[in-house]
Amino acid sequence: MINFAGTPKIETDRLILRKLVFSDAQSVFDHWLSDESVTDNLIKGAHKTVSETIERVTKIVSDYGSKEFCYWGIELKANSELIGEIDFFNFDNTTENCEVGYSIGYKWWNQGYGTEALRVVVEFGFRHMNIHKISAAHNLDNGASGKIMSKVGMLQEGTIRHMIRNSKNQYKDCAVYGILQEDYDKHNVVRTHTSIHKIEL
Repeated sequence: MINFAGTPKIETDRLILRKLVFSDAQSVFDHWLSDESVTDNLIKGAHKTVSETIERVTKIVSDYGSKEFCYWGIELKANSELIGEIDFFNFDNTTENCEVGYSIGYKWWNQGYGTEALRVVVEFGFRHMNIHKISAAHNLDNGASGKIMSKVGMLQEGTIRHMIRNSKNQYKDCAVYGILQEDYDKHNVVRTHTSIHKIEL
């Protein structure tokens, strides 16, 4: 059984994963949702106005009332900048499986933040939520995302043709990745420390 714990605050070496708040809307808009290079995979595409982002953030904040809602803003410890988001979704209580998705603002690409955030969320999912399998996907022209998935132990399981259609009406093939709890446990049995520094439930 999945042990739903909502969206607790999680600290890593360089990051704080936390709930979004209403006042984050401008940063969310400025740092990634208005950037087409980041939002190319979104069906609705980049946000044109901050009012769209306010509506999205308002919905996210209202959903925090559910223990089954796991959606973190990714904040830098060094300067409190909000640089991205990461979430679990599509929970299947029958299989105890789910999916994970994430976005990092372009300014912060290639600095290891995506890997650090994904690693700690996968760890939280397996060690604290008892998830059986975590899956993720990226379109084939976004190979950097596949490298992030591989770095945290996810294995590519195949390719799905025309899995998504973006805001430009382009169909894109996606690589699908997954990691099982048993695989995670095997690969991490020699670890003497956790990448999670602190959790505030």
